[in-house]
Formats: sequence, C-alpha cells, structure tokens
Amino acid sequence: MGAVKTKRMPRAVREQQMLDAAVRTFGQRGYMAASMDEIAELAGVSKPLVYLYLNSKEDLFTACIRREAAALAEAVRTGVRRELPADRQLWDGLQAFFAHTAAHPDGWSVLHIQARTHGERFASVVAAMREEIVAFVTQLIAVAAREAHRDPDLAEGEVAGLAEALVGAAESLAAWANATPGVTAHQAAATLMNFAWAGLGNLMEARPWTPPLPDPPGTAPTHPRAR
Repeated sequence: MGAVKTKRMPRAVREQQMLDAAVRTFGQRGYMAASMDEIAELAGVSKPLVYLYLNSKEDLFTACIRREAAALAEAVRTGVRRELPADRQLWDGLQAFFAHTAAHPDGWSVLHIQARTHGERFASVVAAMREEIVAFVTQLIAVAAREAHRDPDLAEGEVAGLAEALVGAAESLAAWANATPGVTAHQAAATLMNFAWAGLGNLMEARPWTPPLPDPPGTAPTHPRAR
C-alpha cells in the first residue's frame, strides 16, 4: 500500500501564516532586530520559502503593515452603526478601535511604532490608513453638526481639526492602554468619550469654548468664556 500524500496548503493560507509570524516578531522585537530565520521558524516554514512568497524583509514588513492597517480601518468602519445618534456612533467607533488594538497588540506596535520609525516607505502606508480613519471621523462630526440644526455651517477646518485631535488622542490612549495592565478596551473608550464628547456635545449645541480677548497693557488677564 502506497504512502498517503499530504494535501498541500493553499498559498494564501501559507502566506497568512507567514504574515502572522512576521507581525508577532516585528511587533515584539522591532523591525531591525527581527530576523527572517526567526520568522520562518515561527511560521513553520523554511527561510527560502519566505523569500519565495514575500521577496525580502522590506517587502514582508510592508505586507504586514498593509494587512494590519486594512484590518484596523475595517474594524472601525464596521463597528459604527449609521442609524444611531452621533454620540453612539462615536462611542461604537471608539470601542471598535480600542477592542481591535487590544486584541492585536503586536499589529498595533507594528503600525504605531515600528512603521513610523523606519523610513518613509513604511510610514506612508500607515499615513494612508490614518487619513482614512480621520476622514471617517471628520464626516461623522460634520453630519452630527448638521443634524443638530444649530451649526450647520461649522467651519470645515474646525471639523478637520477636531477629527485630527480625536484620532491622535485615540492613538496615544491605545498605546497607553496596551502597556497598562487591567485597562480594558471599554474603559479606554469611555475615558476618551468622556474627554471628547463634553466638548463636542457643547459644539453641537452651539456652545463652543472661545479664547479670551487680548488683554490691554497693564490690565488683569480676562478669563475664557463659553458662548
């Protein structure tokens, strides 16, 4: 009786195994310290096979960044239910963001730390993903302002700035949450929601904070006020 032949693993499945191993290695050891030997061993394949599938260490790292960026952007998009009020949409988006980054800490390390510190080729991929998320948040804030029927013409630059600030805060908070034992995705989302929505809610109600007027020479400073 002849030997039973093992079924060959489909290329796409094998490639995902390699990417899984690479993300784990790059995320935990860093791009410079990670070796193709280590990645191949973790993936359970030979190093020549990794090169055959993914060409080089640079191409492998780029593939990891692209995959992790696409997954994060998709998690945020699908986490938001458009039929809900603006505050619930923002809450759902934040929960989706923090849940994904908590569940994939190595992928978040690749995106937030490694890709941004090892050259423009890598950083540009992350920048494209970030722009997509910022655009998504910008649209959410703009729609919320229109639906409030109080400030339908909220300045485009102001909306864009709010979205940039919110995404930047989420990125920093995710890095902190992943490094702080006991902080859950729900807690991180609630922290940022409490920080952000108080201001956004006031903005939707046409009660923005305004800077103080310039002080004439020799007078006591004026205090900030809310309109």
